[in-house]
Parts: sequence; C-alpha cells; structure tokens
Amino acid sequence: MANQLKLEIVTPEAKIYSEDVDMVTLPGVEGEMGIYPMHVPLLTQVAAGEVVALKGGQDFHLAVGEGFVQVTSDRVAIMTDMAIKAEDIDENKAEEARKRAEARLNEKLSDEEMASVNAALINSLAQLKVKRRGRGV
Repeated sequence: MANQLKLEIVTPEAKIYSEDVDMVTLPGVEGEMGIYPMHVPLLTQVAAGEVVALKGGQDFHLAVGEGFVQVTSDRVAIMTDMAIKAEDIDENKAEEARKRAEARLNEKLSDEEMASVNAALINSLAQLKVKRRGRGV
C-alpha cells in the first residue's frame, strides 16, 4: 500500500467513502490540494466543493461540505457536514435547495439562521458543480 492512500470521508450520519486510492484532490480553504502517498502530515480545513479520488486510472467524484482533513503518509481522512457521491446526487433536489436558500437570503434572518442558510446554499452549489461536471452548464 506504499503507492496508495486510504481515503475515508465521514459525515455525522455515516462513513460515505472508504477506499484505497492512488491520489486525492480536495478543496482546501486556500485552494485545491493534490495529495499523493507519502505526503507530509497535515491538518487543515476543507471548503465546500469537489473531491476527486483517482483509483486505477479512473476518477471518482464526490461533493463535500465544509469540514476538516487529516493527511498522513498513507491516509486521508475528511470529516465534513455533507458528502455525496456524484452518482447519488439528485440534481433537481439540489437545484430546489439552491433556489430556496437564495430566496431565504432576502429575508430578515438571525445570525444563526443566516449561517444555516449559507451552509445550505454552499452545499447545494457543491452538489450541482459535481453533478454538472463536463456538461458546460
């Protein structure tokens, strides 16, 4: 396994992904990061966006929300509030969630409600980006 990493993505509800992969690309708060085996240890924040796992020459795409990532030489562990495999994303539901969140932003909201609505908007946009990948939409 010296030339692979164990990628684990967990949410408060479940372990969403757990596979040995060749490389991981993830959205860091300061930009996209590529992680290969034997990476230096790292603990940092993950921004909402797309995680790409390269395994056997094939890319696997997932939408993730905000969270944290811990990297060791042989493991990438992402703890996030939302993670969905590309094939499991319901584009219509994600689009409806985006529209609802954008409409709510025009209302008078408490700070807590505003944070919740912003998180919903960010998560729905991440899902739409992953689902619409390659379509030029």
